[in-house]
Amino acid sequence: MSQSVARALHLLIQLADGPAGLDELAEATGVHKTTVLRLLRTLSDERFTFRDNSNRYHLGSRIFELAAHGTDQREIRRIASPHLAAFNRTHGRTTHLAAMEGGEVVYIDKLESHDHVRMFSRIGLRANLNSTAVAKVILADLPDPELHRFVAAMDFTRRTPNTITAPDDFLAEIATVRDQGWAIDREENEPSINCLGVPVRGASGRVVAAVSVSVPDIVLPLEQVLDLLEPLQAVGELISFDCGYRPQS
Repeated sequence: MSQSVARALHLLIQLADGPAGLDELAEATGVHKTTVLRLLRTLSDERFTFRDNSNRYHLGSRIFELAAHGTDQREIRRIASPHLAAFNRTHGRTTHLAAMEGGEVVYIDKLESHDHVRMFSRIGLRANLNSTAVAKVILADLPDPELHRFVAAMDFTRRTPNTITAPDDFLAEIATVRDQGWAIDREENEPSINCLGVPVRGASGRVVAAVSVSVPDIVLPLEQVLDLLEPLQAVGELISFDCGYRPQS
């Protein structure tokens, strides 16, 4: 770990005990005041700390935002776990759970297939936004202004011959996802891998995660992968129900 990162972390740990002034933080961490002030300015710029009118420093809103995301993800994973396990046990296919983390979609759970074919994905890895079913499902729930900001900054790297590489084409794909309520990755992210994704909704009705099933075409052709859509949607609905979602009748 770099010295600057370690010192910044020590400052945050110190502030967890309560607000403190510059002199107190320098003494508690054994770091010169000039260095402490420089680190605090950087932390404050990113909302990890803030200074009050008495020149005392506090933990900032970004700390609590990250903590909330972490809690939400652990809770969703706990709720989803038995439903994912039941689906994986019945169908024997690679099953993912993904959620938004800041500006990224991240895999937060994965159950391997019962055959010997393994995918590149793993827990903690970012899902490519333009080429994975889970990302399409999550992005499709965003309001249009937020969606367009994501698309404007998106990496449209071609990963297979089927990868969507143009913003307008991606927005058209998102419109389809919104209409049908689920997403598909037709060998767009990994060669020979087809994937279906469905939403998980929270109590507010907003999408809080996505569940997917992925199958190599040497195991099942796309037409048979589509047969898994209905049971996958049932899994998404069960997890959503357990998250507090009640669809309008």
